[in-house]
Amino acid sequence: MKKCNVIGLDIAKNSFEVCMTDLEGNIIERKTLNRKRVLEYFAKASLSSVGLEACAGAHYWARQIESLGHEVRLIAPQHVKPFVLGNKNDSKDAYAISRCLREPNIPYVPIGSTKDQDLRSLHRVRQRFVSGRTALVNQIRGLLLEYGISMSRGIDQARREVKSILQEPAQALSGIFLRLLQEQYSELLDKDDKIKAYTALIKKYVQEDPAAVRVMKISGIGPITASYLLIKLRHTGHYKNGRHFAASLGLVPRHEGTGGLVRLKGISKRGDTYLRTLLIHGARNEIRFRDRRQDNLGAWIRSLVDRRGFNKACVALANKHARIAWRVITHNQEYNPAYASSLGTDRN
Repeated sequence: MKKCNVIGLDIAKNSFEVCMTDLEGNIIERKTLNRKRVLEYFAKASLSSVGLEACAGAHYWARQIESLGHEVRLIAPQHVKPFVLGNKNDSKDAYAISRCLREPNIPYVPIGSTKDQDLRSLHRVRQRFVSGRTALVNQIRGLLLEYGISMSRGIDQARREVKSILQEPAQALSGIFLRLLQEQYSELLDKDDKIKAYTALIKKYVQEDPAAVRVMKISGIGPITASYLLIKLRHTGHYKNGRHFAASLGLVPRHEGTGGLVRLKGISKRGDTYLRTLLIHGARNEIRFRDRRQDNLGAWIRSLVDRRGFNKACVALANKHARIAWRVITHNQEYNPAYASSLGTDRN
């Protein structure tokens, strides 16, 4: 059925702003709705193209409005911002969304299912504990340094050294500080247990998904990265090719050009920071043990490190992993190391 109108919906916690325009961009209706009346409004409205900014709660409202027969699009906020006229407010945001929705080349954010949201929630909670553990270890390291005790780098090493200090405390450490250190060590072990529990849940999810099992065959991609790749790539057709997917993660050079002269700079760092970090960490671990690989991919990695340095090689390998993962998931293909070892991944 043809959608006759375009509706921009600016969502919030309780107050929702609606701006309905015709296909020429003329404003038909402006309305402010409370949370309880949103679905009632769209149930009575004629079938339309509805746009929302991809923010907190957007996927829920997109699924609900789509179930009423409307065509719903989620738009990244950075694409809506240029269409805001004058000072920002909810009413102008809704109108800007409706204007953005009529542009032909605006990329859309795929609407996530409840299954995707469940998995994403596991990642977010787990990452909160990982960040908290890092902050806790840094605090312990700083406190001990004030007493003249220097700890080695790394979570595992810090855990062992704190335990050793508690078992055989130095004379400079008072009873008050040792009691404080014991509480922090207990908190560290508790965070370790929480991280292990959430990691086990994610691994269980991954083992039940054939696409994730295929992706984990890629050296440098484990269950955490594989499960998050599923969230991004489950919607077949959203990314045109592997290069498009890698670029959406910010794993390509940022370039500026004028007068026919183009300058390549560092990576753009756009898109999903969390997934980009996972891919780069996996690539970094792979490159650390590059001398163990005797295949073509290992030779390519060693040559790249010699020519461009360790850090740039990590980003390049993360880019390659992203493109291979796109092919494996979207085309339901098995990972072929011989094909991946070639330099022909531009075909992705």
